[in-house]
Amino acid sequence: MKYGYTRTSTKDKQDDDLQRRALIDAGVGAKQIFSDQVSGSKEAKSRSGWTNLDGRLCEGDELVVWRIDRIGRSMIDVITTVKDLVDRGVKIKSLSDGITPETREGRLMLSLMATFAEYERELIQERVQAGVDAAKARGVKFGRPAPDAAKVALNLRMVKYLIDAEGLGVIDAARTVGWSKATYYRHRSTAGVS
Repeated sequence: MKYGYTRTSTKDKQDDDLQRRALIDAGVGAKQIFSDQVSGSKEAKSRSGWTNLDGRLCEGDELVVWRIDRIGRSMIDVITTVKDLVDRGVKIKSLSDGITPETREGRLMLSLMATFAEYERELIQERVQAGVDAAKARGVKFGRPAPDAAKVALNLRMVKYLIDAEGLGVIDAARTVGWSKATYYRHRSTAGVS
């Protein structure tokens, strides 16, 4: 079966007439065209139109798109999505840029895109790490804040009292101070209480 997919941006308030006409001219039935009008920042798997289409695509089906970038929001998303489809035996045809993974040229273009996607991923990682390093240099602390030692000590005494004097089990006693059994034992071990 031949399916089509269009994506337009909500920001530009575009419609998909151009894409839809090209898909119909390529032999895709109007009822087999799935669409999304979403922000380009949403990954393919988080779009309702794509999810609906992806659930129908089976081995031997063909997916036709106006341009390969309509599949994903970034090169990384496009490459990941295309690889998943090809691995599942779905043929892909991109009309305006001619990228078809079944051809030598199409595989070359996808390989180049994958190289750029890897480069893009490394750049993103570098920028994130640079941001973390700069924040640490400014004194920003990452992770969960240290618990208030006085409150932990009070809670430990309360849980111990409930277990020893009231006969509650560890789970129920810890729950009264908002802890799980594991949290109680972790704090008890840290405080050196037996």
